[in-house]
Amino acid sequence: MPRSMLAAFAERYAPSQLTKPAGGLTPDRLKTELLAGLTVALALVPEAVAFAFVAGVHPLVGLYAAFLVGLITALFGGRPGMISGATGALAVVMVALVAQHGVEYLFATVVLMGLLQVLAGVFKLGKFIRLVPHPVMLGFVNGLAIVIFLAQLTQFQVPGTAEAAGHGMSGGQWMTGWPLVTMLALVAATMAIIWVTPRITRAIPAPLAGIAVVAVLVIAFDIDVPRVGDMASIEGGLPAFHIPAVPLTLETLQIIFPYAVILAAIGLIESLLTLNLVGEITGKRGGASQECVAQGAANVVTGFFGGMGGCAMIGQSMINVKSGGRMRLSGISAALFLLLFIVAASPLIEQIPLAALVGVMFMVVIGTFAWQSFRIMRKVPRADALVIVLVTITTVAYDLATAVVVGVIVSALEYAWSNATRIHAKTYETPEGAKVYQVQGPLFFGSAAGFTELFAPETDPARVVIDFADSRVADQSALTAIESVAAKYEAAGKRVQLRHLSRDCHQLLTRAGQLMVDSDDDPDYQVAVNYSVRTGQLGAGH
Repeated sequence: MPRSMLAAFAERYAPSQLTKPAGGLTPDRLKTELLAGLTVALALVPEAVAFAFVAGVHPLVGLYAAFLVGLITALFGGRPGMISGATGALAVVMVALVAQHGVEYLFATVVLMGLLQVLAGVFKLGKFIRLVPHPVMLGFVNGLAIVIFLAQLTQFQVPGTAEAAGHGMSGGQWMTGWPLVTMLALVAATMAIIWVTPRITRAIPAPLAGIAVVAVLVIAFDIDVPRVGDMASIEGGLPAFHIPAVPLTLETLQIIFPYAVILAAIGLIESLLTLNLVGEITGKRGGASQECVAQGAANVVTGFFGGMGGCAMIGQSMINVKSGGRMRLSGISAALFLLLFIVAASPLIEQIPLAALVGVMFMVVIGTFAWQSFRIMRKVPRADALVIVLVTITTVAYDLATAVVVGVIVSALEYAWSNATRIHAKTYETPEGAKVYQVQGPLFFGSAAGFTELFAPETDPARVVIDFADSRVADQSALTAIESVAAKYEAAGKRVQLRHLSRDCHQLLTRAGQLMVDSDDDPDYQVAVNYSVRTGQLGAGH
């Protein structure tokens, strides 16, 4: 992602702390990290409960996942400052599994999901996140911001009706009249406090100030608005070790494996994209494979302790960054604070008004959405603008993994097409009467057909030279096209020579190999195919 976009993004969140502070864990740094963790923990509670409702499981299943995944990834993840927990992207996939087979199958799926993610890290598959183009990243950021916004709208439903109608996501009775006005006023007050606090003091994180002031106001004046406790009770004990109660049979594997693959892919894609985003803000690079292993290990443990699994959370990660969290301590403290809320402080936390937490998340939405993408789309090629819009819409309508795959495929097809149209040739005749084709542009599967159309064997002179000095032979389709052109000239009884092909092309071209002209300045790139000496056949290879 270009520095121009992320620099503005980072400035919005922490203008004075773009990198990890020097000097280690000073008292001021300790205070900042702990307060950032507390702010994140408060924001995690309604999210975890809501996503548990989405998945059709008990709220504590979501809270335990937020605690365990958050703690383990904070300790061992690839990016300090990044927050992980139960997410809606995973919950919407889990709901069908839970409805059909029960929560025990979900726990087994989460364990298998984690093992797949660990394998992805061991085999360093996380590096392929580099293939995600910038327009896809913009679409990812915008789509996720919209998803976060839409998730908050359910808090404007009358408590109790949303859960009964559809696990907290839709179908509940919407607020009207003074309850709606009061809710909107408190949300606006929270947002205003978050906006003005950094202009007054940086002693405490702005989101925490917004939550604290509005919570005190609501509790002191006993304002009748929905509170955390109206969603569900968050009281519970420590998560206990529990082996999923499913039969260890091939049938069970057939049930859980497809869900595990989808969940592992979604979790890693969201985590790695968030890792890149947080890395740009905090000035860090790398860590993709480490993050895969950490996410996988966290989900394996979570599955054995009654959690619904999870992945990186861009909203909470941005809250942490905005609050000054730069070290692993902020993520660790967020998880521990969340556990404290569950086992000891649930009566107090359940009194926090949902309006304050909605206000925090609305500010996250405003800060996360890449508003400059509207300006960028007027300047970039239409294909890139289409990818931005397509990924945004697909993220909202389906899920992040589908959106990223669609965006990468469309971008790859557009790139292939643009390169396919670049193939052309300059021609001239030598004093000896030979016609020279100087091929220009990459020769690969997309341009192979255009390459063969460059030549006219019927009308060309008796001697033809095809020069590849300004081209590059990329794959088997390109080699087949060269063979086809050479065969046409041979069939017409004309002599053709091939110049400036790489050494491996000399070996791979079977019928046209004898037409090569060696030169000291032949290129040395390799073609992504192999050659069978026994059969003389071309095939897919390295």
